[in-house]
Amino acid sequence: MIDYSPFWKTLKNSTESTYTLIHKHHISSSTIDKLRKNKPLNTTTLNDLCRILNCRIEDICKYVASDNDQKL
Repeated sequence: MIDYSPFWKTLKNSTESTYTLIHKHHISSSTIDKLRKNKPLNTTTLNDLCRILNCRIEDICKYVASDNDQKL
């Protein structure tokens, strides 16, 4: 499972807010909701968040093993 808890820490330490992400940077409110609920995001969105927050991917998300992970 991809966990977005690092994103919230990074956002808190930045000059941005969910408001500015939505209104200034045009990140959709549904994307913010996906971050809150640890739902899947595409890599373009992750790239945009890294650019906006001037951070690394590890500052946005981390992988956590889960029994619910899809087995191949």
